[in-house]
Amino acid sequence: MKTGFGSMERLAEAAKREGELNVIGLPRDWVNYGEIIDTFADKYDIKVNQLEPGASSGRQLDIAAKLKPDVFDLNLDMAVSGADRFAPYKVQGWQDLPDHVKDPAGAWYAAYGGYTSIGYDPRAVKPPASFADLLQPGYQVALDGDPLRSAAAFDGVMAASMQAGVPEAERGVALFTKLKQAGRLTEPAKANVIIAWDHLNAARGANHPDAWQVTIPRDAALGEYHVQAIAKAAPHPAAARLWQEFLFSDEGQNLLQKGFARPARGEAMLMRGTLDTEQAAKLPKAPGPPVLMTIPQADAAKAYLKKEWAKSVG
Repeated sequence: MKTGFGSMERLAEAAKREGELNVIGLPRDWVNYGEIIDTFADKYDIKVNQLEPGASSGRQLDIAAKLKPDVFDLNLDMAVSGADRFAPYKVQGWQDLPDHVKDPAGAWYAAYGGYTSIGYDPRAVKPPASFADLLQPGYQVALDGDPLRSAAAFDGVMAASMQAGVPEAERGVALFTKLKQAGRLTEPAKANVIIAWDHLNAARGANHPDAWQVTIPRDAALGEYHVQAIAKAAPHPAAARLWQEFLFSDEGQNLLQKGFARPARGEAMLMRGTLDTEQAAKLPKAPGPPVLMTIPQADAAKAYLKKEWAKSVG
């Protein structure tokens, strides 16, 4: 661990002296962040200031100079593009993180991930086996936002576009164009199917499994990781590092999993017997390892959607 504070005890002492932590873009109902923030605050007697909880990854970076967050929670492409704005740091669990979801120098590192999924009301429709099934009559389909602005909705279009593990933006736009033409592309409140990250769909159905179920189609295992980073100009540098240590500890990773996210250290924790396996069993069944879009693939797809989505789907 390269804390610059000598030990975890000294880091915790320095963070307590700072007394505060500024987080940004962390809604309390997102992957159990409400409980995570409260647990951290109580454990270390640190006041957590929640800046603009609804901020997207891009927005977090855009307003950082003004709001001065200590830490970020970003999708992978925004973390890569913003790497020069982060203070490199390697948490104690660094070795447990898969190499492809961490910056070798420690600028950013994935804390949790998920799959794009299909949530559906089993009282209204048959379980869909694929995104193509949604073209059949009866399915009223919604994306989780506008794919030109929302990462979850963009991933929904790209998951629907996958063929033999390869996403192709044209196929995704074509499918949603057909749904729109059939009058069956709607908003979440009116839908019996919502395409969203599996932790959102799983949370939606957690207390009412008879009313909401989740599937990840076998041919469309599109994954997404959320990565953490410390701001170079963090007002509370010790608290920022302590927050990362907490998030990546067994306790923090299990709390993320309680919010139906898939902890980045999950495999190593399972081997060591520290993963909450009861909660792990409640996660939607994954069809295999996640397919992660490369940044060039994502950039090309975003450019295509920018050009075609509004005129084809609107």
